[in-house]
Amino acid sequence: MIAVVPKRIILRPALVYMAVSAGGAGVILLLVVFLFICHLNRRLQPILAECNHLRTADAERLGRLSPIAHQTIDSLPPINQAQDELGILADTVHQVARQLHQSFTLLEESNEQLETRVQERTEELAKTLENLQETQSQLVQTEKMSSLGQMVAGIAHEINNPVNFIYGNLGYAEKYTQDMLEAIALYQMHCPPHPAIQQHLDKSELEYVAEDFPKLIASMQTGTQRIRDIVVSLRNFSRLDDSVQPTSIHEGIDSTLLILKHRLTAQSCRSEIKVTKSYGDLPLVNCYAGLLNQVFMNLLANAIDVLEEDADADQKKLQPTVHISTQAEVDRVVIGIADNGKGMTEATKAKLFNAFFTTKPVGKGTGLGLSISRQIIVEKHGGTLDCVSEPGQGTEFIITLPLQAVGNQTTTAVPVAG
Repeated sequence: MIAVVPKRIILRPALVYMAVSAGGAGVILLLVVFLFICHLNRRLQPILAECNHLRTADAERLGRLSPIAHQTIDSLPPINQAQDELGILADTVHQVARQLHQSFTLLEESNEQLETRVQERTEELAKTLENLQETQSQLVQTEKMSSLGQMVAGIAHEINNPVNFIYGNLGYAEKYTQDMLEAIALYQMHCPPHPAIQQHLDKSELEYVAEDFPKLIASMQTGTQRIRDIVVSLRNFSRLDDSVQPTSIHEGIDSTLLILKHRLTAQSCRSEIKVTKSYGDLPLVNCYAGLLNQVFMNLLANAIDVLEEDADADQKKLQPTVHISTQAEVDRVVIGIADNGKGMTEATKAKLFNAFFTTKPVGKGTGLGLSISRQIIVEKHGGTLDCVSEPGQGTEFIITLPLQAVGNQTTTAVPVAG
């Protein structure tokens, strides 16, 4: 009889062997995985350390560019070694990418701000250069006018002395001549002349000489008086006073008109420019007389220029006219100088007092006259200088001057008519 052995008994050694083999293989696999992880950790440590350093460095750089960005970086959680290294690496790469994006954004903003600052600085430098050029031109014109004023004052002084001699002696010459003519008439009445003397008297036309010589003396007196008036006007106009003095406004205007008289007379291209005056009862005004006279010169010369331009453009007018008005108010005087020229547009008026702006042809104006005239009135005297004009309605410049004394300042000559 054959015995039957159970199957599990037969397979038990094989199963035990397989179990032992599987356990050994598992242990070996775990050991290999552990060694791989340790090796991977050792390889990741430098990368993680570099990520920490990179994040810290980027935070500092961003903080210098933007405090807000620095606060954003500070709010990020620090790298924890207990976390999954690969996850940490991915998070760090993401953070670095975000920081780079922020860096580029901040750099673009910084570049825009820098460009704006450079543009603003360039505009400031251009404005400064323009002001320096304006100041340089004003200084050149000031030096020219200062030298011209000194020269005019010297010439006026030299002319004035001999003219005074002539003017003073003409009165005596007139008296002596009249006495001699009366004596000759008495001789002829009481002592009839010898025929030879009578022949000479007839030949010399003594009667005509007796009639014409007083007229000749009178015309010489008129001429010398005009020279004296011109000399006085030149001396008044070229005054280089460096202090405020009580001054007659009307005297300054009249002196300026006398200097410009040759430009008011009729020319081949136009009729005589008529000057009308509406003078009020003005008190003496505390001012720099020489500087104020140069303002009058600028405004009157400009008015004459406008009327001459109208004549050149064949604009027919009944009578080219300059009207001057003055009036006293409570605490100031008002002076108006108007012409009946072509007027000006609002665009021209807006730039009228800008330095170097001129509507005259090249070479006929510096563009400084009105600019410095306003400077004299406003800064030197505390007054105002305004313009009222419309196309086809003429132009009027209105000056207001305070009656009270202005502060003493060193005066400088200014360019005339530009």
